[in-house]
Amino acid sequence: MSSDYQNYVPLKAIPFIEFLISEHSFTLKIVNQRETKHGDFRQLQDGRFQITVNNNLNKYQFLLTLVHEIAHHVTHQKFGRVQPHGKEWKMVFQHLMLPFLSPEIYPMEMLPFLARYFKNPKASTDADADLSLALRGNTAETGKHFIFDIPFGSLFVFKNTIYKRGNKRRTRFECMNMSNKKVYLFNQNVEIEFYKNG
Repeated sequence: MSSDYQNYVPLKAIPFIEFLISEHSFTLKIVNQRETKHGDFRQLQDGRFQITVNNNLNKYQFLLTLVHEIAHHVTHQKFGRVQPHGKEWKMVFQHLMLPFLSPEIYPMEMLPFLARYFKNPKASTDADADLSLALRGNTAETGKHFIFDIPFGSLFVFKNTIYKRGNKRRTRFECMNMSNKKVYLFNQNVEIEFYKNG
């Protein structure tokens, strides 16, 4: 069991994490960023359990992702095969996160967003745009912009493809792929690498 995680979570969270790790047997691997997920839980061929978490997350995102994946593990142990993000997982996740929902661990300004999210946790925190932004301190990575920050009609690059920002549709933006002229929906908290006015 790697203790590297201690550099990735808030200091006051470490004793709770150590308890969860000693209570539930799994290997934790910190891995390079994956585009499609922040973490995962799986049973290896030899029967052991493994949790992976991306190394590019800040300590608040990392902690939430780690507990999310531990909740999958605990749900699997208690209930066997159930819906991955069904009512059993939601209940376990809410229970496991309770000790962490404190101003000693999460900044006060994040707690209302976390409280609202945990009334009915979703499969991905990115699905909750307000929480996702709060966890990032409402700032994009250096050199990047949030899609909601760029003007209507701007051209931007996402995954080496040029798009044009269109109208907002409830919580997402319609954006046209300039290569195939198809319109795609982007979450409002997507970070884009570059843009210019169209």
